[in-house]
Amino acid sequence: MKLQEGSLCAQHCLNNLLQGEYFTPVDLSSIAHQLDEEERMRMAEGGMASEEYRTTCVHPSLPMTNKSKVISNALRVWGLELILFNSPEYRRLMINPINEKAFICNYKEHWFTIRKLGQQWFNLNSLLTGPELISDTYLALFLAQLQQEGYSIFVIRGNLPECEAEQILGIMRVHQHQRPRLIGEDEAQTSVGYVCGKTMF
Repeated sequence: MKLQEGSLCAQHCLNNLLQGEYFTPVDLSSIAHQLDEEERMRMAEGGMASEEYRTTCVHPSLPMTNKSKVISNALRVWGLELILFNSPEYRRLMINPINEKAFICNYKEHWFTIRKLGQQWFNLNSLLTGPELISDTYLALFLAQLQQEGYSIFVIRGNLPECEAEQILGIMRVHQHQRPRLIGEDEAQTSVGYVCGKTMF
C-alpha cells in the first residue's frame, strides 16, 4: 500500500498518541507493504485464476490494506489494541468515555488522536496550532459530534508508554483561555507544541 496524502496524518496521529517520534512514513509504508503481501498470499491460496486475485493482485500499485489495519498493526508493537467505539460489543460494556485512555478518530484521509494526559483530555489534531483541552463533561458530546460528522472512532486499549507530558500533567492541571485555531486561520499565530504540522506537548 502506498501511503500518500494520509500518510503524514497517520504518522502524526500515532506519534501524538504515543507522545514521541516513534513512527515515520517509511515505517508505516513498510507495515502496509507487509500486510499487502500477506493478503496476496491468502488470495493466491484460493487460486491465481480467481477474479479477485486477478483484479487486486495483478496491480501492485492498488492498495489492498486500509490504514486502520496499518495503524492497528503499528500499535500492536506497543501492546495496544484498537476497538471500534460504536461497535455493538463495545456499547454492551457501557463504559463512560472519560474512563478510557485515548481515542483515534478517522474521516476519509484524516486521522487524529484524543488522549488523556494526567487527569485531562486533549484533542491532539495535527490540523490545530496546538493541543485543545476537552473537559470531561464535553468529551462524550465531542465524540458524538464527530460520529455525526462521519468519523470512525477507535478506543485505544493497553498501556501507553510513559511520557513527559503525562508526568507533568499528573501533578498540575492546564487552564486554556483560548482554543487553538486551525492551521492557516491565522498565519501570524504561533503556539508552543506545534512543529511542522504535529501537535504534541
